[in-house]
Amino acid sequence: MPDALLVLADGSAFAGRSIGARGRADGEVVFNTSMTGYEEMLTDPSYAGQILVLTYPMIGNYGIDPAVEESGRIQPCALVIRELAPFASHPRSQGTLRELLESRGIVAIDQVDTRAVTRRIRSYGVMLGTVTTDETYEEALARVRSLPSYDSIDWVSTVTAEAPYDWEAPAEPRYRVAVVDGGVKRNILRLLRARGCAVRVFPASTPASVLLDWKPDGIVWSPGPGDPDLLEAAVREARALIGRVPLFGICLGHQVIGRALGATTFKLPFGHRGGNHPVKDLVTGRVTITAQNHGYAVDPAGLVEGAYVSHINLNDGTVEGLAMRTEPVMTIQYHSEACPGPLDSTPMFDRFVQMMAEVKGAP
Repeated sequence: MPDALLVLADGSAFAGRSIGARGRADGEVVFNTSMTGYEEMLTDPSYAGQILVLTYPMIGNYGIDPAVEESGRIQPCALVIRELAPFASHPRSQGTLRELLESRGIVAIDQVDTRAVTRRIRSYGVMLGTVTTDETYEEALARVRSLPSYDSIDWVSTVTAEAPYDWEAPAEPRYRVAVVDGGVKRNILRLLRARGCAVRVFPASTPASVLLDWKPDGIVWSPGPGDPDLLEAAVREARALIGRVPLFGICLGHQVIGRALGATTFKLPFGHRGGNHPVKDLVTGRVTITAQNHGYAVDPAGLVEGAYVSHINLNDGTVEGLAMRTEPVMTIQYHSEACPGPLDSTPMFDRFVQMMAEVKGAP
């Protein structure tokens, strides 16, 4: 029997079965087309403030493994799927998806026609919605239509670190990397450590002067949620870092550094969220398949002299990377940390390490 509702701001509704906590959860409704990686997606801070719809029809079949979580909590407001796997089939599983959702207090629903939800979002754009187990359709719709817009909230402030902290360092670190935490995923930190980097994570509000006082060999501006137009202070501090130390911006970090370089940003109709987005490196000509999770893109029209577009999305031509001819700056719109995959783009971390080595004069 249906005992939960997904209600969208346009008035459409989808009945289903509650598979998580009871109650209600509101957010911007978005979809991800990846076939695997539901636990990584559920713990990705870039989903803060959003209701996550997964298009793959069966979810939960390989269970839950805390080792793959990308942050310390579930980040989307709610989860919407077509069918919950009745049991987990993986030797590393330590529980079921239902148990995870219930234990973390996450409202979730299955038995939903996620194809229909996805088609509606693709046709009309992302919109606010709610998953509820204790309201009528009329009550839920009235409440959704009274919510503040997703774009009006600074979601970065809800996910960033409260204070600086050090990630586990390699035995003999070769570089010091400061990571500005706009909503960092743990695999970014793992991949930096694997390349000999001692990593310190700083809150997103950290001034450039404090970052530089730590004497990093490079700075990474991480992915994260929300509208980059709300991050004026972060843009100002990023601008102060250009030319002072090698910079690597990922996803939201790409947008922040892009704005610092004179570009603007705009909202995509339904974003890029999935593991099959083709990106072309305009310098090498190489095409890679990338993991993406973003709702905004960079308009390069106002880029300062010396900055240029380095990567483009082959589906819609949007900007997927920026670089500078005169300074050690590189950015990418996609998720090079590849959690979930594919792994094609992890060599971008090697490129960043090489950039630090060249500036540092290391072999």
